[in-house]
Amino acid sequence: MAPTPDHRPQRGLLPWLTVLLCALMLPALAMGRTDDPWAPFDMPWFDRVSVSDGLPHSITTALEQDKRGLIWIGTLSGLVRYDGYRMQVFTGNSGRKTDVPDAYIRCLLTLPDGSLLVGTNAGGLSRFNPLDNTFHNYPVGDGGTSDRKIYAMSMDGTRGVWIASEHGLGYLDLRSNIIRAVPLGAGMSPRSFGILQDREGNVWVGNSNGLFVRHAGKTAFKRPEHTPENSNVEDVLNDGIWALLEDHAGRLWVGSTQSGAAYRDESGHWHGVTGFSGRKQDHSRRATVRAFSDMAGDTVWMATDGDGVLTYDTATSSLSAIAHDTGMPSSLPGDSVRDLLRDSAGNVWVATDLGVARYNPGARKAFALRPSSNDGRSLANTNVRGIFVDHRQRIWLGMSAGRVDMIDLSAGAIRHLELGGSQTRRDVQAFAETPDGTIWVGTQGVAKVDPETLAIHDSAIPELDDKPVLHLLADSGYLLIATYDGVYRYDTRTHALSHFNHDAGDQSSLPSDNVRRIARVGDDLWYVTGLGIGIATSPTQNKGFVNLSNRPGDNTSLPNNLASSIAMDPQGNLLVGTYGGLAILQPHSKGEPYRFTTIGIANGLPSENINAVQPDDMSNPWVSLPNGLSMIDANTHVAHNLGVRDGLRISSYIYAAAARAPGGELLFGGLGGLTVVRPSWQPPHEPDTPLAITYAALNGTPLAYGKLPRAGESLKISARNRNLRVDFALLDYEAPAETSYSYRLEGLDEEWIDIPRGGMPTAIYTNLPHGDYKLRLRAQTRGMQPRVIESTVDVSAAPRWYETIQALIAAGMLALVAIVGVIQLRTLYLRRQARQLQQQIDVRTRDLLVANRRLDELANTDALTGACNRRRVLELAEEVRARSADGQACIALLDLDRFKRINDNYGHLAGDAVIRHACRIMQEQSRDDDATGRYGGEELLTCLPDSTLEQGMAAAERIRQALEAQPLSYDGHTIPVTVSIGVAAYRAGETLSQWLTRADGALYEAKHGGRNRSVAAH
Repeated sequence: MAPTPDHRPQRGLLPWLTVLLCALMLPALAMGRTDDPWAPFDMPWFDRVSVSDGLPHSITTALEQDKRGLIWIGTLSGLVRYDGYRMQVFTGNSGRKTDVPDAYIRCLLTLPDGSLLVGTNAGGLSRFNPLDNTFHNYPVGDGGTSDRKIYAMSMDGTRGVWIASEHGLGYLDLRSNIIRAVPLGAGMSPRSFGILQDREGNVWVGNSNGLFVRHAGKTAFKRPEHTPENSNVEDVLNDGIWALLEDHAGRLWVGSTQSGAAYRDESGHWHGVTGFSGRKQDHSRRATVRAFSDMAGDTVWMATDGDGVLTYDTATSSLSAIAHDTGMPSSLPGDSVRDLLRDSAGNVWVATDLGVARYNPGARKAFALRPSSNDGRSLANTNVRGIFVDHRQRIWLGMSAGRVDMIDLSAGAIRHLELGGSQTRRDVQAFAETPDGTIWVGTQGVAKVDPETLAIHDSAIPELDDKPVLHLLADSGYLLIATYDGVYRYDTRTHALSHFNHDAGDQSSLPSDNVRRIARVGDDLWYVTGLGIGIATSPTQNKGFVNLSNRPGDNTSLPNNLASSIAMDPQGNLLVGTYGGLAILQPHSKGEPYRFTTIGIANGLPSENINAVQPDDMSNPWVSLPNGLSMIDANTHVAHNLGVRDGLRISSYIYAAAARAPGGELLFGGLGGLTVVRPSWQPPHEPDTPLAITYAALNGTPLAYGKLPRAGESLKISARNRNLRVDFALLDYEAPAETSYSYRLEGLDEEWIDIPRGGMPTAIYTNLPHGDYKLRLRAQTRGMQPRVIESTVDVSAAPRWYETIQALIAAGMLALVAIVGVIQLRTLYLRRQARQLQQQIDVRTRDLLVANRRLDELANTDALTGACNRRRVLELAEEVRARSADGQACIALLDLDRFKRINDNYGHLAGDAVIRHACRIMQEQSRDDDATGRYGGEELLTCLPDSTLEQGMAAAERIRQALEAQPLSYDGHTIPVTVSIGVAAYRAGETLSQWLTRADGALYEAKHGGRNRSVAAH
């Protein structure tokens, strides 16, 4: 089937047809990339700022960047200050000093002191003062401008500003802030659209009657010298001149009302712009050139009123056009362009009648090829499902809806093919090339394309017309066809078709019928399926596969059974994309197990669902993911993720579509089109753009823009409410959705506070405690070269009057005086009360002394015997122990013999009498210093200070003998009383308990030795 002809209506006629057809050559010309085969397809991607973002009018007229890096946008309905997130609009409707004198802004100019000159359509010239956010309006007439319509302004070094208006020229002296009229030259009209002072001091004026110049040191304007026979240049220089620019090479560019543009080189010779100088052959007017922008290399951009942006490369004399593309939302918003600006971060801003567009020429690591109205250099649709590069270096793209795109880089064009028959509107996912050059196409069945004529033969294998084909591989005279129903083998010589698939009863068959890829790996064929990988040694093999799958618990096995893609890097490493990460085959010898190293989220990948893998020339694997593209460092296995700052514009990939282009570029198919990656391209090193405070309010009162603190400066908050709001932004204006922000007020916040994704970077604090803080701001960018940019501002919150040191000292002194007074009054009162109480206390003290003595006696006396009780006698014994030397004190522990028999025979009262009798005799036989008392029950204890063991035994014997000699007479009965005594001498270092234990042991010996005896402890 022949390529489908283009039946869409054509735009433009005659010479402009050529310009429009080469529009997409722009990027190469703009950046000096004429040797880039992808240049015809690498279209500028414009991000738009429109009314929906806050612009007061869709028609934008002027662009300027101030000293702090913010963008000012002039519109038909006011002036806008823009930080990439927020817009401050000055409408011109209030009549106050804080608003522009006229809403229609024509031109803008930043002055060395940071102020901004604003030229309006009917309000004259105004100067914005950032120190108080007010506009100073210059008069019209004496000391002011010659008219209220200001067309253009140009700096005179740092001393003054040239002004072009409707009725004359003016010069603003920045030292006196006075405007004086500048005399016109012969042949000049009062109306001038453009003005420029070049680096040599010459003043160039774009007048409605042509171009005029006043050379340095001269006082009169005249027409510039040029070659008379160059009619094209003559037409330009004699036409109304709107735009003037001196580029980095010293060339002077001149844009006219209807005759195109011309330039004067550094040697003074004039040149026409090929294809855009002089009158058209049909005498129709050309689009007015409104502005120029100096690009890299030898390229200049020209803003036109109706034809978009034209680019011209002086080195190649090549003219290209950037125009609005109705089929591509990322194109220029509109073709009527009023101004151009290249900001400090390298972005190019374009003011159009449909808002502002911004393009980053430095985002060149990747670009997207998408559908557009330019059928010869765009895709047929957005779904790129398969990619293949044939031996002629042509790139084949399988698209949805039965479309096949063939990219011929040598011709800088795309051919669109369309399948027919039973394969009409069927998705195309696979390609293969047989040795005769035939291109086989896998879709619903198989088609083939003649490599010379590109004629399509539908239903090339009729038996497969109902089979969705997932992949094709031409190998050894066979065409291997991967489907959802296993693999079909087609013999391209005999046209025989065979089939093999998974056999549930044979573990050596294909792992699954869902065969996604087939690859030749050395001498083997690898079949990548949805349930693992099957390895065969021959294309004719139907079973006996070596099958690889995930083994739970084995991190060297295939990370996931659902495999998607397979590739080999230049060093021979095998890469397998799975839905569990990227698997890299470890060095393998025949007969050994297959082991893999897995790269996943832990290595920095944003997802482990690998759709396609493709290595670059340095063996770094690149993978497409559901949420982007990533490069994995071959040495460190660290993943680096592409972002918008690298040029990535297609964010989602679900197809295993990837290939290496002839020049080493990597191609990935996605849901939004084709992504082309230049792995070796590195951006030039540029300093970080500032992370700036773009708005601040203290206690609800906004700060003037000129008083916003820069990094290292400070903010002082008064004591009223101590509320702070700070808006901040990274002023590279790139990828706001991929820039994350956080902030922290040191001295108050323990951790960084993250701005939610999609939220405005703003820090708000209310009711701050007084003190000194550091407000730290942070921006983190994504991409291949992520950056962390921080900025710090000192914050001082003033104390309220009652929080000052003086107030605290005064309050302390008053409190001290009050306390002293209260103490004195309290003292007098207490003294009187004390006297009254003292009398009562004296009386009660006497009673208490008597009672205490009685309590002491009761607390220390045994109620039965009147001797010391156990607690008291042990206290006394401890005192003796504490002051005695080794062997110089004794304890005698006494126990009444057969006391139970006395209780049983005579009664318990008799028993009590016996205990009292024994205690009395013991006290009689003891010295005054001896401590005697009832130890418990029928046991008595005496502690003998200053007594050796012999002396202690003697004292014990006296007590025993006295008791034996004095039986108790009780209730008419004579009760004999005897005791057994254990005596222990104190040993230095032992405790009272140990001492008593030894005495108790001796007492035990006395009991068992026949009673009524004294035994010394050992």
